[in-house]
Formats: sequence, structure tokens, C-alpha cells
Amino acid sequence: MRHQVTLIPGDGIGPEISAAMREVVEATGVGIDWHVQQAGAKVMDEEGTPLPERVLDSVRETGTAIKGPVTTPVGSGFRSVNVALRRAFDLYACVRPCTSMPGDGSRYEDVDLVIVRENTEDLYAGIEFEQGSDGARSIMETVASAGAGTIKPDSAISLKPISVSGSERIVRYAFDYARANGRHKVTAVHKANIMKCTDGLFLHTAQRVAEDYPDIAFDAKIVDATCMGLVQNPNDFDVLVLPNLYGDIVSDLCAGLVGGLGLAPGANIGANQAIFEATHGSAPDIAGKDLANPTAMILSAAMMLDHLGEGQAAARIRAAVRSTLQAGDQVTADIRRQLTGSADGAVGTRAYGAAVASAVGALASARRG
Repeated sequence: MRHQVTLIPGDGIGPEISAAMREVVEATGVGIDWHVQQAGAKVMDEEGTPLPERVLDSVRETGTAIKGPVTTPVGSGFRSVNVALRRAFDLYACVRPCTSMPGDGSRYEDVDLVIVRENTEDLYAGIEFEQGSDGARSIMETVASAGAGTIKPDSAISLKPISVSGSERIVRYAFDYARANGRHKVTAVHKANIMKCTDGLFLHTAQRVAEDYPDIAFDAKIVDATCMGLVQNPNDFDVLVLPNLYGDIVSDLCAGLVGGLGLAPGANIGANQAIFEATHGSAPDIAGKDLANPTAMILSAAMMLDHLGEGQAAARIRAAVRSTLQAGDQVTADIRRQLTGSADGAVGTRAYGAAVASAVGALASARRG
């Protein structure tokens, strides 16, 4: 069976790491028909939008996509392509495994946890009002008339919607993921001690849903205490489920426990579509220099293969990445420095991808033998 997959290479280092990923996936022997669609800053210049409708049409048709990083302007310009894709397809679950790898440079050697982040609500819902706008003034008046306090007249305002339905589906996703993947505990992360209505709703919903999964342990932790606990002993955690903003922050913290975003894969899952992506940025300063580490993109492809029902191929990719990193002689400069303290002997993006692809092929041959 051949799988139809939309490939969005992205910009910056995106095309380079996407090419390495594609070589590795093709080494598994899984049949993939790649539907390549360009998006991002360059497309913005050419087509007037960073996310043309043709990209959305392709993802609707294939149901599965994998994308490289896309540059997002800071403070001005177009909104995030990632956010737009999540909204377009209601990709409500952001899943980010964080697993220790050889040569990741971390002080830990046995981290193995999963972040499940709600993707559609919270402060990232994008309901904002500029300072001085009619909308901002209207909200100020509403807050004052409700006796809820006063907002400084020169404020910009963001709203934080968290719903019962959105909270329930992400918490159920976390428990179902734990059950399907042999995980034993789900931790709901919140700030309900302060945000009693919004985070309180998330917490109470999580507590109620947890009753339906007696085989999975459940606890709840305040987000700041969670961050401290993750740094002190990440082995206290298994699956963490969080509202959108906390999920974004904590997932990057956890990536730091396993060597950084260059080793951190990710997936955005909805009812009908799934988009897999490296969680790091586009690094335009090294674009085109054959320096980027494609590990996160390659591991994201492994998650994609799991989603497509190709679990054995996904396992071979993960094993090939680990063996290549462990050997240490065909790795990019960032990994080489963490292994030896020097970048001497490092290889480029293409050579590293080829080494992982070769290891995948060797594992496939051994399995057939």
C-alpha cells in the first residue's frame, strides 16, 4: 500500500532537513507518494500569502503532512503558518515526545516523557485587541461594569478562552495515548490556584475524565512547580497534558532536557488530518550551508509512519538515529561538539541524513535475513 503525504519543505533550513528526512523515509521501503507544496516567507513574496489555498487543499486530500520549519516574523507581519494550519484543520493535539539520545549533551541520560498540548484555545486562540482600539475600550468598559476590576486605558488585551469540550478532548487524547503506548501516568498541568475560572475548568475537567481511565494513574500539578520538578527529576513524569500556552513553554523546557529542539520531534493531530514537524525554527543564518541537524525532522517522520500504521519502519528509523548518534563519526557539528567537545570530524546535513538512511537500510536487510 502506498501512502499519500503532503510535504511542506518550509524555508530557512527547512528544504535541507526535509531532503534528509525524505531520504531516510525512502530507505525504509515504505511506499510514499510525496505531494510537495511550498509555503512560508518566500511564497509570501511571490503569492501574497505564506499559506496558499493549494497547500490546504493538498493536506485535505492526503490527510497527512510533514513540514519543515517556516519563518514567522516577530511583532509584525503575517501570523504563524503553524497556527494557521492548526486552525484550518482543527489540529487540537500537539504531541511532543522527549526522549534521551546518545550525544544529546544533556545532564540526564534516561528522560522518556511525552507532552500533549491543547492546540486551539487559551491565549494562543489569537483573540487580541490593539491598544487604543474600539474593541479594547469595549472590553475595559465591560470589565468595569461587571465589577471585575479596572484595566489601564493604554493596555492591549488578549482573551484566554478555555472550554469544557476543548479540555475534555485533549485530556481524553492524553489518556488514550498513554493507554495505547504503554504509558502509566498522566499529569494535568495548570495554574488553577490563580486562574480559577479558566485553568480551574481545565483542572476539574481533567479530574472528571481521569475517572474513566482507572488503569492509568493521574495527578495534577501547578505549572511553575511542574517546571521545577522537570528540572529536578524528569523521571517523575510520564505523559503531561497542558493548555496551549503552558504546553508551548513546557515542551521547549523538556526539549532542553534531551539536547534541545534539534532533537525534538512533534505532531499536530486532528480528527481528519495530522501534520508532523520539527519543533525548532528555520535558522535562516545557516540556511544553505549544509550545517543543520535534521534529527528532529527525521524523528517526526517516524511519528508520521506510526500514524500511517508503519510501526516497524518507524522503529527502524529511531534505532538508526540512535546507532548513528552513538557511533558519533557521521554526525553534525552540534552533536559532535556534545560528544567530543569539538566540531572536528563533523559532517554536514546531507551526509548525516545519508548515514541514518544507510543504517535504516542495514536494519531492514537484517530483519529480512
